Amino acid sequence: MKSRFALKFAGLALGVATAATLTACGSGSDDSGKPEVVASTNVWGDIASVIAGSDATVTALITDPAADPHSHETSAVESAKISDADLIVYNGGGYDEFIEKAIEGRDKRTVDAFAARTSTSDENEHLWYDVTTVATVADRIAAALGEVDADHAAGYTERAADFKARLSGISAITGKVAAEHPGTPVLQTEPLAHYLLLAAGARDRTPAEFQEAIEQETDPAPAAVAATRDLLTGKQVRALVYNVQTQDKITRDLRDIAEKNGVAVVEVTETLPEGVDYIQWQTKNAEALASALR
Repeated sequence: MKSRFALKFAGLALGVATAATLTACGSGSDDSGKPEVVASTNVWGDIASVIAGSDATVTALITDPAADPHSHETSAVESAKISDADLIVYNGGGYDEFIEKAIEGRDKRTVDAFAARTSTSDENEHLWYDVTTVATVADRIAAALGEVDADHAAGYTERAADFKARLSGISAITGKVAAEHPGTPVLQTEPLAHYLLLAAGARDRTPAEFQEAIEQETDPAPAAVAATRDLLTGKQVRALVYNVQTQDKITRDLRDIAEKNGVAVVEVTETLPEGVDYIQWQTKNAEALASALR
């Protein structure tokens, strides 16, 4: 579905410019003696920043919500930043392939979230919605920074432990939904909140043909679209999980149908919204889903 990525592609140039600005602003840390961390996106950058505290500097390369990590090309400034980094934190699994290309053949210290995922049998790449994997990533960031900066290793470990304690609040919300409303049927415009739905015990009833087309960035066949609409008109699902960052005519129509039929719409995003941190963001997502599935 090429059109659904129009919003992302429109902002790609701005995302590169934003990343360059962030890098320039952080260039003073080169002489600070602090470890330098580069994260592929603002999601992983926010998590790394919590662990780093004031003992290390963190730069996120993609901060623009319209930019698409799948198609991002590193600028010369970004490449230099990656080259100089003491630690690189990225999603992996092909999601932010520009990082994998940039570090190929180099001896770099990295934390790859996809490699740290809870279940290696699950190939969904949107790992920031999986708080158990995020907890593992936090530990790996703390350990890696401790290796680079032994004097502050205890601080990195303590901040990771505090961060994981706060993650447990998100798990408590989804765990309660899973216990009280197991198997509640839902529909997604794309498989973005896959791990959130798993944690909540929800059953994703999105037709395989529709989901396959979304993942392959092609237009779903009319029959697949019709089957997806039927789930909403027939009120066979409790909620529509809706990615507001990749809207097109098909997804907007699905939202309209959901609202007309009294099906709750749960808005999700792919990147960290402005003005909130990772914990606040995922807590809000979990609460919204819980409210829809009750």
